[in-house]
Amino acid sequence: MKKNTNKFFFLKRKVGLNFSTLVVMIVLAGFLFFLKTEMGKAQDLLEEPVNLSQLSIIQENSFLPIADPSDPKGIKIVQQFDVVVTGYSSTPCQTWGDPFITASGSWVEDGIIANNLLPFGTKVRLPELYGNKVFVVKDRMNSRKKDFNMDIWFSSTQAALNFGINKTYVEVIEEIEA
Repeated sequence: MKKNTNKFFFLKRKVGLNFSTLVVMIVLAGFLFFLKTEMGKAQDLLEEPVNLSQLSIIQENSFLPIADPSDPKGIKIVQQFDVVVTGYSSTPCQTWGDPFITASGSWVEDGIIANNLLPFGTKVRLPELYGNKVFVVKDRMNSRKKDFNMDIWFSSTQAALNFGINKTYVEVIEEIEA
C-alpha cells in the first residue's frame, strides 16, 4: 500500500477536510476578525455625542449640516441633489434674444447659473467645483435639457468650453440672519 505524502492528509482522514476547505476557513476567520475590529471602531464613533441642533432632516430620513462652521455668513442647506453642470457664454447661438440679458431680465454677470427646475433668485453652491461660492439662478436652459442640468455663465466662449461637462451635486441654500 502506497503512503499518502499530502501534508493535510491527516486532516482529511480525521476531520474530512481538504486543502481548499482549509483555505476557505482561514480566509473566513481573517474576515471575521477584521469585521469585529471595524465594528468596534464604528461602536466608538456611535458613542460620541451628536449635536442634533447642527443638523437638518431632509426627506424625513437623512441628516445634512445646517451651516459650514468655516463660513461666517451662516448658510442653511435646504436641499441637495446630483446634477450635470455645463458652461455657456453670451453668444447668439447659445441664447434667445439679447445674449447679455438673462431669462429673468437681469444683465449677465459672474455667479449666474441657468436651471429649469429652481425658481429665479434661488441661491446654490457647487462645493466640489467651487467650494463656498454662491451662484444665483437667473436664467433658463433649452427645454430639451432636464431639470437636473445646470449651466454656469462664463464671460468667454473659450472659458465655457474649457469648463466642459461635470457631474457633481448642488446645495440649494438660504442665508441665515445672525
